[in-house]
Amino acid sequence: MTQTVEVRFKGTRKSYFTWPEDGEALRVGDAVVVEVERGRDLGRVTALGELAGRKCASACAGCAVGGDPAEEPAPLKPVVRRATADDLEVQDEIRRSEEEARRKVIQRVRSHDLVMKVSDTEWQWDRNKLTIYFTAEKRVDFRALVRDLASTFRTRIELRQIGVRDEAARLSGVGRCGREYCCSSWLTELSPVNLGLAKDQHLSLNPSQISGGCGRLLCCLKYEHEFYVTARKRFPKEGKTLRTAVGAEKVIAVDIFRERVFLRSEEQGTRIIPLVQLREEVEQLGDVLMTAEHRALMALEGPVAAPARPAAPAAGDAPSPSDPSARHPRRRRRGGGPSGPPPAQG
Repeated sequence: MTQTVEVRFKGTRKSYFTWPEDGEALRVGDAVVVEVERGRDLGRVTALGELAGRKCASACAGCAVGGDPAEEPAPLKPVVRRATADDLEVQDEIRRSEEEARRKVIQRVRSHDLVMKVSDTEWQWDRNKLTIYFTAEKRVDFRALVRDLASTFRTRIELRQIGVRDEAARLSGVGRCGREYCCSSWLTELSPVNLGLAKDQHLSLNPSQISGGCGRLLCCLKYEHEFYVTARKRFPKEGKTLRTAVGAEKVIAVDIFRERVFLRSEEQGTRIIPLVQLREEVEQLGDVLMTAEHRALMALEGPVAAPARPAAPAAGDAPSPSDPSARHPRRRRRGGGPSGPPPAQG
């Protein structure tokens, strides 16, 4: 029997492998040498067993989108062995040489007049492959560049275009909160973030204040968005006019944390009252404070039943004079009769 192992390499790159359960137990953080497509690579274990199996299943399902659903995923390659001290020393030497390789790549890019930004380079542990990560606004024809780099480094070259958010996740950095980027430390999936998230939270719409190091909107705008949307359902909409104890007042703002409502009227001016007090004032006047939460409850309860009509009187009973059904139907007058129009003159 084998267990699934998640191994993380440089940056955010990770993959899944197998390890025999009857072998020496692996632990999270152990450095291991793994079998890859062309050669061997070195990484560190980040998940084991059932957790790694679940993550592998979700990753495989995500990769299968747009492909043949009946096609089975390729079998996982094995973990060859634990990394030794010599292996780690070779790895450190390779990481130190990657910056020099990046500078050489930048020089070759400039010589080919290509509009692209080289973000990072990554050597495979056995130096059988050099992966170059770059960003570009448009598609780049780098076929000539690949041939040039292959003759320069004498190895297999792979150029991989990434987005600016993926670039920030690989290079890492410190955000405006003073901590490491979420995308490079613990965030496993980069979900789309739009300006509507900032509007719902009443944040500044200035891009310079709500953007991260990648130049895109902050990923953390999505963390508390659901809380703001749920909390606002308990409050009336801003700009709505309500009938309260002091007259007609307009809702100008709400404070979901202190549960207060800011009201303004032409006679009394501006006042701030708790949400509970506002609901009581509206209900004392015979109205209902309409909120999104109240509308949802009304939708669940269904439409209000119509009042029942009075039962028809039994046969032989005299109808009530007030009963509209007891009135005799109006007879239609025929033309030419006593009460009709006069006959036509010959």
